[in-house]
Amino acid sequence: MKPARLSFWWLGAGVAAVLAALVLGVALGPVSLPLKDVALELLGLDNNLNPREAAIVTQIRLPRVLLGLLAGSMLALAGGCFQGVFRNPLADPYLLGTAAGAGVGATTAIAMRADDSLVPIAAFAGALIAVISTYLLGATRNLILAGVAISSFLTAIQTYVLQRNVDTIREVYSWLLGRLATHGYAEVKTLLPYAAVTMIVVLALRRELDVLSVGDAEAATLGLHPQRSRLILLGAASLGTAAAVAVSGLIGFVGIIIPHLVRLVVGRSYRQILPLSLLFGGAFLALADLAARTVIAPGELPIGVVTAFFGAPFFILVMRTTKAVSL
Repeated sequence: MKPARLSFWWLGAGVAAVLAALVLGVALGPVSLPLKDVALELLGLDNNLNPREAAIVTQIRLPRVLLGLLAGSMLALAGGCFQGVFRNPLADPYLLGTAAGAGVGATTAIAMRADDSLVPIAAFAGALIAVISTYLLGATRNLILAGVAISSFLTAIQTYVLQRNVDTIREVYSWLLGRLATHGYAEVKTLLPYAAVTMIVVLALRRELDVLSVGDAEAATLGLHPQRSRLILLGAASLGTAAAVAVSGLIGFVGIIIPHLVRLVVGRSYRQILPLSLLFGGAFLALADLAARTVIAPGELPIGVVTAFFGAPFFILVMRTTKAVSL
């Protein structure tokens, strides 16, 4: 009974973290608003906000916070999924080259002035190519080194595309550093269907990640098709990563920090790791964006700088304390 109770309380904590990030992200900024009135506005109840303040809440800040919640949940969920598939606690969308692949696809689409709806599709194609390449290269070598090599190669391609399209450098450069700037709810609507597919597939198959953790031979004896499950999970996680990168840029370390912290407190079962990573990942990125737009207000830091500030030391700590398992 104890593990189930622990899962229940941590699930409640995750929901509370999301709600807290939502209210704080909407209420705080260059113009701070009362938390109580913001909460009432979000619930559609009477409050003391004037029309201008209400517009700030619903038209400016709320779309940005929702985008942060969605993008963060996708990156953390994908990170936890990759760690389970590859049986490596250092795996995440950034280190495995998936984000770099998505970046090449999105950058190419932006440089070609493609329709906004095509950017996530191009990003997904790049992400899928990257993760498959990393998996094939790292299957007989070191997975992380394979990811670094693939990322470097894709970065070179991305640089070439930028040099051939110098008129888009400023737009792409801003995107590369990570940003959650929104134009109303357009970005949220773009990301939402991809996020829904990723969440449904990955969470539905989270029990299979526990089976895969014992090895392919043992998993096969339990009636699982390891390669098929692995490909489905990789495809779904790559889809979520690609869509998040397409609308928010390259935001690193979320896929390492959150799943690893969740694993420390709830254990190694992906039945618990993935749902909690989804919740805490969204809350983390929304709060990181809050820090990005308030630390040097009225200026704004790229959100990738904030996540790297916390993520780089954490990654070093994980490397020093964790024995990774390579496929």
